[in-house]
Amino acid sequence: MRMKAGGKLHLGGLLTALILMVACVGPPKEKTPASTVVAEVLDDWHDAAAQADESRYLAHFAPEAVFLGTDATERWTLEEFTDYVRLYFPKGGWTYHPRSRHVRFAQGGTHAWVDELLDNEKYGTLRGTAVLQLIDGRWRIAHYSMTFAVPNERAAAVVEVIGGE
Repeated sequence: MRMKAGGKLHLGGLLTALILMVACVGPPKEKTPASTVVAEVLDDWHDAAAQADESRYLAHFAPEAVFLGTDATERWTLEEFTDYVRLYFPKGGWTYHPRSRHVRFAQGGTHAWVDELLDNEKYGTLRGTAVLQLIDGRWRIAHYSMTFAVPNERAAAVVEVIGGE
């Protein structure tokens, strides 16, 4: 901005600066209706797990779904994961509270990628990543992976502990 003699701001410079500031900030970021629906599906899925509601929980999966648990051996097809759910839900299910979530869509809008941070009383902070597929007008979980969120400064200690197995 230029100042006129006598210390007064040049009106054109001020206007230009304001326009640039507004252009850089842009409109507020709003959730799209589709991302809200995907979030609602995941929220209901997590709630079904907390309530140990087997039928509601499993209904959120796509037919060819894969679930990856926190252990390296835990790669389950939907059929295998159903057996796991049926074993653990009678004991009370499990509770994860989503803390934050990011949703992105594939071109064409038939697939969504999700990453979320979750809080769990026993395990602390975990990260869930998912791929959801729009099937017959419903968002279904095609792939879900849950990992422990290990802080970088603790990673070496964790690797040392699990490396000895």
